[in-house]
Amino acid sequence: MKPLQKIFLSFKNLLMSNLPFTLDQLKILQTIIIEGSFKKAATKLYISQPAVSLQIQNLERQLNTPIFYRDKRQARLTEAGQLLLKYSDRILNLCEETCRGLEEIQTLQSGILIIGASQTTGTYLMPRLIGIFRHKYPQIAIELQVHSTRRIAWGVAKGQIDLAIVGGEIPKNLQSTLDITSYAEDELALILPTSHPFASLEYIQKEDLYRLKFIALNTQSTIRNVIENTLIENGIDSRQFKIEMELNSIEAIKNAVQSGLGAAFVSVSAISKELELNIIHWAKIKDITISRTLSIIVNPKRYYASSIKIFKREILDMFLVSSSFDNKLNLLWPEEEK
Repeated sequence: MKPLQKIFLSFKNLLMSNLPFTLDQLKILQTIIIEGSFKKAATKLYISQPAVSLQIQNLERQLNTPIFYRDKRQARLTEAGQLLLKYSDRILNLCEETCRGLEEIQTLQSGILIIGASQTTGTYLMPRLIGIFRHKYPQIAIELQVHSTRRIAWGVAKGQIDLAIVGGEIPKNLQSTLDITSYAEDELALILPTSHPFASLEYIQKEDLYRLKFIALNTQSTIRNVIENTLIENGIDSRQFKIEMELNSIEAIKNAVQSGLGAAFVSVSAISKELELNIIHWAKIKDITISRTLSIIVNPKRYYASSIKIFKREILDMFLVSSSFDNKLNLLWPEEEK
């Protein structure tokens, strides 16, 4: 039996003797709601449906209140059930977090670090960071989760993610809950085909933007919304752009620009290799630098595992000593590796 399993069993035994519910019952409740029925929950948990029903009956008896409406079509929670589910999620996350922390103390330097990242950051920046970190600390396993800033922020708040690096706007109702540290400015680059007439200019005027044909992500894209909001904050109305085509990925956009199909705004972190190979042109806009702030977010109420401290010290602090995002990228792609 693994150390984590032993610790978890110890917690279960302690809770069973002092509380009107067990961790098993809370897990069953949580799974019923996630799966939508008692039958599907039983399949998910590899137990029989009568066993699931019996655990819920025992839970209701121990709490002296019904937690489900007896509706054969679907599993619906009573008001008491909804309250119990809310705290069940917290309890189970805290138990898992506690077990992880205790296991990490037992095994000293080893541990599992769950890192979250918003989409552009997670695609272009974090894999390199993690590679550097794993080279130095191979005993620390890392799981990278890449989603929208909103989803990642909720993951941190719920204790499902240890630390995250995001570039979008963190939901306002979480800003007072999370520890948010600004650590770098991610510049947005206007990229053009190398054959474009503007590619020969030292810089272009802001008004020239409205003469270009743009390639953009589709309107449902979270990244597109982030880029448009950043442009608006810098006095550029992207609603007046001529959108030549919409694509579903940054890679597709870079290829389209390289093929001469139009212009686009993308994060500098996404084009370092293309700039080095001189297959696209970064057009500078006179007197305007368009950037967004990348932030590190953690949950201050969680156990701060040594693996998180090591990650921040060895990797993220490296970014703080550099004054520009370009220099930060150079730290990640040293000359001899280019």
